Amino acid sequence: MASIEVVDQNRASVGTVEVSESVFGTQPHGSLVHSAVVMQLASLRQGTASTKGRSDVSGTGKKPWRQKHTGRARAGSNRSPVWRHGGVVFGPQPRKYRSAMSKKMYRKAMQSALSSKMEAGELLVLSELSLPEPKTKLMAQTVKQLGATGPVLFVVGKGNDAVFRATRNLAQVKAVLPEELTVYDVLRYQMLVVLKDELPNVQELWA
Repeated sequence: MASIEVVDQNRASVGTVEVSESVFGTQPHGSLVHSAVVMQLASLRQGTASTKGRSDVSGTGKKPWRQKHTGRARAGSNRSPVWRHGGVVFGPQPRKYRSAMSKKMYRKAMQSALSSKMEAGELLVLSELSLPEPKTKLMAQTVKQLGATGPVLFVVGKGNDAVFRATRNLAQVKAVLPEELTVYDVLRYQMLVVLKDELPNVQELWA
C-alpha cells in the first residue's frame, strides 16, 4: 500500500490516506491505454454519413443515345458517376465504428492511466467539496484555490448535486461519479481530483 496526501479546498494538507498499488502503482501500458482511448472515441462517432450510389439517384435506365455513329462518347446511363447528378463512387455509407475491448484489458488501461496521474503529481485527494450554492463562480474559485492551471476532473458522489450543476458552464471542469470514470477523461484532464469518501469506490471498481 502506498500513501497520498489529503488536502482541503485551499490545498492545505490535512493528512494522508493509503491507496492500492494495484490501482495507483502499476507500470504504464501505453498500447492498452491507446486502444482504450481509440475504442471510446470510436463509440462516440455517429456513423451517419451517407451518399447515393448510381442505383440510388433518380434517373432513367434507358441508354441516352445509341452506341455508335453519334460522334459522342459511349454512355449507358445518365446515372453514371461521370455525369452531373450521377451516383457517387465509393462514398461513405452508414456504419458502426464501435470496437470491442475486454473488461480485463480496459481495467489494465485504467490502472495504467490512474498510476501515471499519481506518478506525475496530478492526482489530488480532497477531504471534502462543499459549495454554499450551485454557482459557477464558486466552483471556479474552488478550482483556482486548488492551484489548477489546466482542465480539472472531479470524482464525486451522488449527493453532490451542487457540484454537478456548478460545473456545467465551465468548459475546463467536469464532475463524474466513480462508475462514470473513463480512461479518456483521466488522460484528457490535466488534474484528477478525487473526494476522499469516493476513493474506496474508485479502488474497488478498478482493482
